[in-house]
Amino acid sequence: MATGQSVKLSSDVHRVLFVKNLNYKTTGDDIYDLFGRYGSIRQVRLGREGKAKGTAFVVYEDVMDAKMAFDHLNGFHLMDRYLVVLYHKPSQQAAKMDLARREKELAELKAKHNIPEKE
Repeated sequence: MATGQSVKLSSDVHRVLFVKNLNYKTTGDDIYDLFGRYGSIRQVRLGREGKAKGTAFVVYEDVMDAKMAFDHLNGFHLMDRYLVVLYHKPSQQAAKMDLARREKELAELKAKHNIPEKE
C-alpha cells in the first residue's frame, strides 16, 4: 500500500505497532486479517501470559502501511473490545528495563548491607 512518494513523518512514527486491549480469544490470524488490510506484515507477536496478555506487536514491512493502520485501527471495535494502537518506542522500553534492573540492584545492595526500606 506504500505510494512510493517521499513524505515527512513525525519522529514518533515507526513500522512497529503495539496493540493493547485485545480480547483474550484474539488469535494471530485475527490480527493478520485485520492489520493486513493496510499493508504487508512482517510479523505478529501476541502476548500470552501475565501483563502481556491481551497485547500484540505488529511489524509492517513499510512505515507508511503502519501509519495507515494506526490511523484507521486505533479505537477499532474487535471482538467486543476497542483496540488501543500505539507506535512501539524501543528507547522507552529500554529505559524502563534499565530502571527495573537498577531498582533490583539497589534492593540487593540494601539487603546485603542491612539498610531498611523507607516507608
